[in-house]
Amino acid sequence: MNVEIRRLHPGDDALVMQVADEVFDEPVRPDRLAAYLASPGHVMIVAIVDEIVVGQCAAVIHRHLDKVSEFYIDEVGVATPFQRQGIARKMLDAMFEIGREEGCVEAWVGTEPDNAPARALYETRQEEHGPTEDFVMYVYKL
Repeated sequence: MNVEIRRLHPGDDALVMQVADEVFDEPVRPDRLAAYLASPGHVMIVAIVDEIVVGQCAAVIHRHLDKVSEFYIDEVGVATPFQRQGIARKMLDAMFEIGREEGCVEAWVGTEPDNAPARALYETRQEEHGPTEDFVMYVYKL
């Protein structure tokens, strides 16, 4: 299987219109995709097999006033038939490289405690991450 890992840029919207099931949580809206790709500091990587997007990874460069920039990996998704084939890891590798190129010295990602596949993926990078930290998140409806 030939998998192309590709960073999306403004104008690449059409690439994301052929998407396998379960790559995104909801259907991709063209207006939201265009706004995301046009926003400075937003990064999206996709995995393409036979012209169909089978994986995606989205990140945001978090620039601080008082410390170095961080790279927040916001989403990682791979269609079920393509999972456990190294696609998510390849996308993370590509994201980490972009983060380094952008001057970030740290990347972070979170997941639910019971998301075993995500935790297994993130823990394979053990040599690159520090100790896992307890984290509490509050979600507010706006």
